[in-house]
Amino acid sequence: MSDPQKKRPRKFNPEPFGYHEEIDLTIDSLTNLGQGVGRVKIRESEADWVVFVPFTVPGEKIRARIFRNSANFSEADLVEIIEPSPERVEPQCPLFGDCGGCQYQHLDYATQLRWKQKHVAEVLRKLANVETEIDPVIPSPVEYGYRSKITPHFQRPRDGVIDAIGFLRFGRRQMLIDVPQCPIASGPINEKIGPLRAETHRNALSYKKGATLLLRDSAEAPGLVCTDSTDVCEEVVGDLRFQFHAGEFFQNNPHILPAFTGHVAEEASAGGAKNLVDAYCGSGLFCLTAANRFERAAGIEISEPAIDWAQRNAKLNDIENVRFIQGDAADIFASVPDFNPAETAVIIDPPRKGSSTEFLAQLVEFRPARIVYVSCNPSTQARDLNELKDHFRITRVQPFDLFPQTRHLECVITLETIQQG
Repeated sequence: MSDPQKKRPRKFNPEPFGYHEEIDLTIDSLTNLGQGVGRVKIRESEADWVVFVPFTVPGEKIRARIFRNSANFSEADLVEIIEPSPERVEPQCPLFGDCGGCQYQHLDYATQLRWKQKHVAEVLRKLANVETEIDPVIPSPVEYGYRSKITPHFQRPRDGVIDAIGFLRFGRRQMLIDVPQCPIASGPINEKIGPLRAETHRNALSYKKGATLLLRDSAEAPGLVCTDSTDVCEEVVGDLRFQFHAGEFFQNNPHILPAFTGHVAEEASAGGAKNLVDAYCGSGLFCLTAANRFERAAGIEISEPAIDWAQRNAKLNDIENVRFIQGDAADIFASVPDFNPAETAVIIDPPRKGSSTEFLAQLVEFRPARIVYVSCNPSTQARDLNELKDHFRITRVQPFDLFPQTRHLECVITLETIQQG
């Protein structure tokens, strides 16, 4: 039933449910945003009406409270779990459900992995019209305490006082929730965050606007946490050491990186290519971990500081068969004119927005023997596959769970050139 004491928002659409009307339904599935999907019969002559309810598990019977009706679905808050799923577990964070950082702490880990695998298949089918086998998701060896970097933030101080220091509240675009500890962050970060928060509160008068704090582990010394974006951090991946500025991008689940980079290197070299091009090389993670499988390797990166770190990391690890080139990925293959495409593998790990159409066009024109496409966003990865699938054949789709307890994952798709004629 609806709550008559609750004021209805002015723009609320009252069909098919009243504001804060409570309904019972069974959860059938999860969206790729981590929300439960239930369906109810509104009219016998019409298809079931979809209702999205966060923090639910497929198979559960629940009671939900409607807060929004859209053109063809409704959104609701979870009120009560009437029949819980055996796959439901107790979240380890007391802020789960209020903090927007995690979506899956109420699911046991094996269930998280199964749904992530399903979501990759669904995205490829819907956005790229690709039906292919998806390998089981490679799990993170550490399910909590894995993050080597977090960036809590706060809004402009009021009357010289800083309020919440943390992350966005679930379902809100601006409201923050105070986060004194984060169970998915590493132990050293959780030891450091308390003193850093206290110092920030003490120095509130020095801030004229909101700001973001930085905490990043460094393997240089046990327990060392960098808090300045210009600090030099170190990470160890297998036998290699990588250095970079704390504020720059580097994968933040070190526990899975040996398996992750090892898979990329193995897939890139599996076809017998002699040359490797890493098109978005950053500070050299994939290029350097794969270099020993190739005669020559080249890393391309638009960021001059990242190229500088990649060159330093090559020297740090005595790797001599790699050259790093600063340049836009949209004109990448002009930088390696001596690489025979038929003997070259290309690794691409673009930003979350995916690759540009210009880059994809030249990748098709270059026609390397093999492509290994790494992505933290399967949706833009699937979009890009639409430009590649007529020229390259998918041979393997391997997701990796770098982000347990959240809806996010990394997906590695291997493609081989389709021989003409």
